[in-house]
Amino acid sequence: MICSPSFLSCDFHHLESEIRSISEAKWLHFDVMDGKFVINTTYNYEMLETIGSLSDQFFDCHLMIEDPRDQYQKYIQAGADLVTFHLEAESNPLDLLRRIQKSGVKAGISIKPDTDVQLLYPVLSEVDLILIMSVEPGKGGQKFLANALDKISYLNDQRTKNHYRYLIEVDGGINFDTAALVKNVGCDVIVVGSFLFRQTNRNQLIKELEHV
Repeated sequence: MICSPSFLSCDFHHLESEIRSISEAKWLHFDVMDGKFVINTTYNYEMLETIGSLSDQFFDCHLMIEDPRDQYQKYIQAGADLVTFHLEAESNPLDLLRRIQKSGVKAGISIKPDTDVQLLYPVLSEVDLILIMSVEPGKGGQKFLANALDKISYLNDQRTKNHYRYLIEVDGGINFDTAALVKNVGCDVIVVGSFLFRQTNRNQLIKELEHV
């Protein structure tokens, strides 16, 4: 699997050394929250510009915002390689996926824990990545919700049967135990936040998680 660290739990006063401590990760996950779609507020596209001078990793940008159609271009211009928005925040997700892809980057779509995974069926043939939230989006450190496993399994089955090309990503409550669980049902990318940033040997931990 690919390990995509979410650095919300890092020390933002020492951002350069914190990013260096996860340099072995191929991807870097940006959790963007607007205080409207979810309770909390984080950084915006300017953080991508800042970290762009510190990292050449693949920028995995997750927009937990209520107006992704109005905002996605700012994140692409700031350096995003993948822009993921929420199904719950967009009335015409297929159109927005295509717009993002036409801008030259990968397009992803995410669903909250209570959203039926089968609502994604109309976009499966065109989406590049599907992000399954295994916690309620909006804050870190929550416990993994087991219903994510059924969703990942469904998406993996659909991908196999129909020769779809999307990656399956999961975010929330990931540690060694849950990483093994999601891998067994077809997950390709794990987002790891507080579990990783509580450790000092982060680069070694990334390697171990990728081969759990």
